[in-house]
Amino acid sequence: MTLRFKNLGSGSSGNATVVQAREGAQVTHLLIDCGLGIRELCKRLGQAGMLAEHIDAIFITHEHADHIGCARSLALRERIPIYMSHGTYMAIGEPDLEGLLNIVADGHDIAIGAMHVRPFTVPHDAREPLQLTCTDGDVRLGLLTDLGHVSAHVQQELAACATLLLECNHDEAMLRDGPYPPFLKRRVGGGWGHLANTAAASLAQSLLAAGRLRQVVAAHLSEQNNTPELAHTALVQALGTAAEIHIADGASGSGWLTA
Repeated sequence: MTLRFKNLGSGSSGNATVVQAREGAQVTHLLIDCGLGIRELCKRLGQAGMLAEHIDAIFITHEHADHIGCARSLALRERIPIYMSHGTYMAIGEPDLEGLLNIVADGHDIAIGAMHVRPFTVPHDAREPLQLTCTDGDVRLGLLTDLGHVSAHVQQELAACATLLLECNHDEAMLRDGPYPPFLKRRVGGGWGHLANTAAASLAQSLLAAGRLRQVVAAHLSEQNNTPELAHTALVQALGTAAEIHIADGASGSGWLTA
C-alpha cells in the first residue's frame, strides 16, 4: 500500500491538496479543500497528472472562501461525494448538493476507498472547522492549517503522524510590524486565527519527540507576513536533520510526496 499527496496551492489565494491511496489495483483520490476557480483547479490537477473525474471524494475543512472555492460546482459537475461538518454546511447557506453531501464530525472515522480519514476540530474563527488525518493502514498523514493555537486535542490527533502538512502562516515580528490594520493583526495572531512559525515548529518538535514524525510540509504561508526562508529556519531549528522539510508554494503547491 502507498499513501502520497500533492498540495495544489496554499495560502489566501486558494487551498487544495490531493491525497492518493493505492492498494493493489485500487487507487483512491481525496481532494481536501477546493479554494480555487474550477478552471484553475482543473489546470493544476492536470499538472499533477490527474483529471477532475479521478477524484473520489471532496473534504471541505471550513467555509472560508480560500477553502470552499468551487467545491459545489465541481461536486455537481463530476458527481463527487462531498464531506463537511454541519456547521460548515450551515455557514455556506445549506445549498442543494443533490444527494452528494456527507455530514462529518470530530472523531468520526470515514472510509473512502483504500483510505481512512479522521476529522478533528481545531480552534479557528469558522462555524465548525475540521482538519484531518488520512491513513492507508500503514502510515498516517496529518493536514493542519487554519488554527490559532495547538490545543491538546489537536496534539493528540496528530500523535501518530509520519508526515504533516502544517500551517506556518506568519512570522510574529513581520505581522507586528507589517501593513495590516490593528484589528486584522489581532485576528491573525490571536488564538482563533492562524499559526505562527514558532508555534508550528514547537508542535513539530513535540511530534518528533513522540517518535513517528519524519516529514513536514510548511503550508498556508502569508505573502505579507512570512517568507519561505523564515518558515524553513523555524522548522530546522526545531527538527534539525531528523525530519525532511518542504515548503508548499502559494501558487504552485508542492510536488508529489510519499507520506
